[in-house]
Amino acid sequence: MLPAKDCGMYIPATAKDKTGERDLRKITGKDIKAALHTSSPIIVTFLVLGIGYGILMQKHGYGPVWSLLSGIIIFSGTAQFVSVTMLSSGSVLMAFITALMISARHVFFSISMIGRYRNEGRRKGYLYYALCDETYAMLSKDDGPEGVNVSNYRLLVTLFDQSAWVTGSFLGGWIGTLLTFDSTGIDFAMTALFTTVFIQQWIDNRNHLPAVLGVAATLACRIIFGRDIFLIPAMIIIIGVLTAARGRIEPEGGEHHD
Repeated sequence: MLPAKDCGMYIPATAKDKTGERDLRKITGKDIKAALHTSSPIIVTFLVLGIGYGILMQKHGYGPVWSLLSGIIIFSGTAQFVSVTMLSSGSVLMAFITALMISARHVFFSISMIGRYRNEGRRKGYLYYALCDETYAMLSKDDGPEGVNVSNYRLLVTLFDQSAWVTGSFLGGWIGTLLTFDSTGIDFAMTALFTTVFIQQWIDNRNHLPAVLGVAATLACRIIFGRDIFLIPAMIIIIGVLTAARGRIEPEGGEHHD
């Protein structure tokens, strides 16, 4: 571990950057600023949603510490929201199975990021572990702003996003101990978040094939397989088609030229 220097922080060099030189992975103020700029909408959203989740957990008998641990260990907002009522009714096994089914899509997210993360060294484990929907949406579309260390940028975006969710969850659990009101409808916040991310991605990207494919495959599998098991076949179709059409979707000079 090298000493801190020039307002930055050195992290062990384990990979090469795009020029082939050893990457000292010095986290600079520019890296932090770029990551905060990218993560800021997600940070605000995660704080709000996390507070809602913490309040919901508190209303079902689980205090702030449970919300904190859940955010660190599980870190899947949809699965966490859905499993709250199951846990409170004592259906631990059903909560586990449901969370596993819902979070299965993260496996496909991780597979699609193998090329981008292949040189991340010891950071790779955390980057895969904390790869939620919103972080994936931010990191899968490009290499980050010009002039920043791509590895540092990815790490910071991922860390900021998870930290916001964990912080919001804990605050919500604490706030829930002070407030008394009907929490019905709080879990709809996740639906609102995914809708917002979808619209933003549609606006930011000229190629709408992934968005159209995602909607079409999901609706088709929902009709064919029913509400309980449609997610996994939908994700298999989506990842298969996106992999086959990768050359048409990814821009020239993208990450695959590392």
